[in-house]
Amino acid sequence: MSAAIHGCSLVLAHAPDLVRHGSKPTREDAAEEIKPALRTFDNALGYPPHQVFIGNHRPDALWEVERPWWKSPAAPKAEGRFGVFIDQDALYARMEAADQFQLLHLDGREASDGSLSLYRNGSRAGVMNRAHDLDESLSASVLLENLACKATGALALEHLLGRTGFPPEDLAYAIGCGEEAVGDRYQRGGGNLGKAIAEQAGCANASGSDVKAFCAGPIHALVVAASLVSSGVYEHVAVVAGGSLAKLGMKFAGALRNDVPVLEDVLAGLAILVGPPGNGAPTIRLDAVGRHRIGSGSAQQAVLEDLVVEPLSRLGRGILDVDRYATELHDPEITEPAGAGNVPQRNYKLIGALAVKRGELERERLDHFERERGLPGFSPTQGHVASAVPWLPHGVEALRSGEIGSTMLVAKGSLFLGRMTELADGMSVLLEQGKE
Repeated sequence: MSAAIHGCSLVLAHAPDLVRHGSKPTREDAAEEIKPALRTFDNALGYPPHQVFIGNHRPDALWEVERPWWKSPAAPKAEGRFGVFIDQDALYARMEAADQFQLLHLDGREASDGSLSLYRNGSRAGVMNRAHDLDESLSASVLLENLACKATGALALEHLLGRTGFPPEDLAYAIGCGEEAVGDRYQRGGGNLGKAIAEQAGCANASGSDVKAFCAGPIHALVVAASLVSSGVYEHVAVVAGGSLAKLGMKFAGALRNDVPVLEDVLAGLAILVGPPGNGAPTIRLDAVGRHRIGSGSAQQAVLEDLVVEPLSRLGRGILDVDRYATELHDPEITEPAGAGNVPQRNYKLIGALAVKRGELERERLDHFERERGLPGFSPTQGHVASAVPWLPHGVEALRSGEIGSTMLVAKGSLFLGRMTELADGMSVLLEQGKE
């Protein structure tokens, strides 16, 4: 038995008044400095990468839009083929609905006793209370991050269930793959936002757990979900994640230096439905899963050898036998002002160079590899969200229509951030056209 992808939803929530609570703006006390560079809802909604993200435009359309994209707004549509874009008021309402312990109060009250002030249009809106006066994991700031993640993850799962027509009561299992480590001082990463998101989305018969792997988490979770379905443990599994509030405004300093708006003002959510093959659903090739091995080292070429070359070699295939690669799809208009360059472009150059080295691609074709086999970056820099998944609903549609025959999702992670190992991490998986 194998497994297939039956749907994927991506959502965005505009959160300009939460940018001040991102990790870097908080550390640098930058709320007032950031305020003039925040976008209105209409500006954020019409931003071309956001319209691609929710499915109103194809990713390759961005190559034809003059940059900077933030100066070239698209038609502002809040609903797309693959998701929705909600405003901050709707986000706050969803966070209130997801707050089972009545810690969030949007009634204009002032902060006290460790609570965190919240704002709406720059004016006081209320507070997020802490749940314990000594436990850092239950502080107001951490709980706000977790609540925002739960609310946006549930929005994505609700959209997925509605779009696919899949009954919420039929979902057996949900795997959370976001970056928040939900817990308390005794088990800081105890987790299970997966189950909490499923509960919020009305999946009364589901259970769940979390998979943590930094930015590569969604691909790890997708492989676990496919394995559970393929083995017959569960018939359908959802992979879910909400946005990372800590990463709002993460690169604000570079944006301000270059007179660019603070584009890290949205929270993203994702949901993927994995089930048995059939009805044209793209197949997840569990015999072509790439993994970064401990002994491979952290050099980028070694990582991509593990993630791209090795799994394809098992099938007797080469790099050019994959029609489209999805890597880290970070929006370059966020990363370039911060000095990090164009991340997806760099990855495609590395994969193309591997193909040249292996004699599969003529050197003079290397500059064409990105557009022929890759994608422009169009994802918010929400870490786990950017790692290949934003392409998934587009890719599923292209596989179903026969436009492409295969696509590979390639995700990398930075394990050294936790100061427990200097290793890199990564996982990839090949998807192919499904059978009727």
